[in-house]
Amino acid sequence: MAASTDIQNQLKSIEALVHRIEKADDPSMAATARELVQLLMEFHGAGIERMLAVVHQTAPSGSIVIDALGRDDLVRSLLLLYGLHPDGLETRVTQALEKTRPYLKSHGGNVNIVTVDDSGVVTLRLEGNCHGCPSSSATLKLAVEEAIYDAAPDVTAIVVQGQIQEQAPAALGFVPLTQLRSNTNGNGPGHDLKVERDEVGWEDVFGLDAIPTGTMHEERVAGRHILFCRFEETLYAYGNSCPGCGQPLGAARLVGTVLACPICSQHYDVVRAGRSMDLDTLHLEPIPLLRENGRAKVALPLSKAQRSGI
Repeated sequence: MAASTDIQNQLKSIEALVHRIEKADDPSMAATARELVQLLMEFHGAGIERMLAVVHQTAPSGSIVIDALGRDDLVRSLLLLYGLHPDGLETRVTQALEKTRPYLKSHGGNVNIVTVDDSGVVTLRLEGNCHGCPSSSATLKLAVEEAIYDAAPDVTAIVVQGQIQEQAPAALGFVPLTQLRSNTNGNGPGHDLKVERDEVGWEDVFGLDAIPTGTMHEERVAGRHILFCRFEETLYAYGNSCPGCGQPLGAARLVGTVLACPICSQHYDVVRAGRSMDLDTLHLEPIPLLRENGRAKVALPLSKAQRSGI
């Protein structure tokens, strides 16, 4: 079976080709190519839909089989592409948010769905320390956003209530079959933050459960030095750099939940999103960390070469 990254690369290639068709210099050829793609997808979609119906009608456990297909990475992507996934958009978004709640709650925050409209725009509300704190942008864009787009790539936009729009136009996104028929594009309210999708990669990290509670551990992950702190069953991950002096924090002291820089003596509260206890303008760089099915993984921005598949 193809790896998850291979599946995502294939989908991105499809998206790029569709966009090239849209921007072709020859309008007639572009229309012909568009019609060909649309007809092929409609033919394939009708066949896949019929196969799902046969499974559901003829097998005693048909609905269980279909649910299992919806959880498989490759089949899930295919079903989403044709609008045939057994779970609705709001259900998939809810499931994605459930995966991020342990991370958000570990930073004293939470996230709730306000609305999921018919155009695929998801409106969220951040609560607790995550709302309005300096690290909320990184938390949202790298943890919540990536989890949502992984489970529901047909989401057209993510809007956070109460935030000011500050992003440039998004890069290429998921192109479901319905968008071959229509160029509709959902936009959030003017005074909310429309979250664009950054290119990030989730990296597995092993052995974190062996970190003694109340201690920290430095590890190199995909070329980045990351500090991991553990308190009981909760893990925290931060960039290994003091925002006060710019020096590494590998030799820092952790007293209770407070991390003290050995160079400039700035103090940071690990369990409160890495906020400085000395200067309100400083905070550690939070690295989104998710634990799922016994695995721990962190989200790191992809390099230009990685985004290009080199």
